[in-house]
Amino acid sequence: MKSDLECQRTKNDFQVAAFYSFSPINDELIPSLLEELTLIAKKYDVRGMVLIALEGINGTICGPSIGVTAILSKLHSLNLSNPFEIKFSSASKHAFRRFKARRKKEIVTIGLDNVNPLKVVGDYIEPEDWNCFVDDSSTLLIDTRNKYEVAIGSFKGAVNPFTETFRDFPDWVQKKLPAILKEGSYKRIAMFCTGGIRCEKSTSFLKAQGFSDVHHLHGGILRYLAEVPEEKTRWEGECFVFDHRVSVDHNLNPGTHKLCFACGMPLSTEDRKNQSYLPGIQCHHCEDVFSDDDRDRFKERQKHIKDLEERIPGNTFWPSA
Repeated sequence: MKSDLECQRTKNDFQVAAFYSFSPINDELIPSLLEELTLIAKKYDVRGMVLIALEGINGTICGPSIGVTAILSKLHSLNLSNPFEIKFSSASKHAFRRFKARRKKEIVTIGLDNVNPLKVVGDYIEPEDWNCFVDDSSTLLIDTRNKYEVAIGSFKGAVNPFTETFRDFPDWVQKKLPAILKEGSYKRIAMFCTGGIRCEKSTSFLKAQGFSDVHHLHGGILRYLAEVPEEKTRWEGECFVFDHRVSVDHNLNPGTHKLCFACGMPLSTEDRKNQSYLPGIQCHHCEDVFSDDDRDRFKERQKHIKDLEERIPGNTFWPSA
């Protein structure tokens, strides 16, 4: 006989919740909180990642709605000084392989000790006001995400810093941003990221560097897509997400991109038609990166995954990143 949890899975999609809060966390509470979250996740088969640092909490989780609610209820019970910014979406199957709750130095890593969103951030622009704000020619629009994320989709006219990681963003600001502002005679800056958390730190950094008129999209791209009708959108393409859906469309449904499980790069439908693409083994990004021994290992892994999926229908077993 199926359990209540198994019955719920057959009827409903999995719920995905992405959330964060920059709020001071009591150091002594962190170990017990990590343990409690892990127990709740195990009970309800919730998977994903929750990061906790002295500066706050950041996470993305996926599971039956009852389990996601249980995790969020536990976090809400902390009564943090700043409310959680939460975005919900759905998936037809688990978006993660397992659950992890970890302590970190930063909940989103910029690598600078003097950046503190608890003290200062840019001004928030609500999704309903975003179009008017960025349509103004005096606004410089900057995508704070990594270059592989930008390649999947971005706001029309946004500057792409071509960063490999978020740690690279401060260097781009110091080396490139002043000249861009001067050349375009821009009066203000508007920045955005997936869920808003990177902009908390990037705007804090800009303010610390002396940039005064700095703004960011409240709730990030995901909130914009949820609240702004598609016929009025300034968004082009799909939005990369850090789970095995890979991307979502304007309705926050899983998009058309898939991951290369050899190198971890997102691949479009056209990318997967490339003659170099072998599912689970290589793509055009990594065909010259791995050795023959590596590819033999990838082939065995792919066979094992297919065997598991055939023996346990309805489940997806994701290769290790």
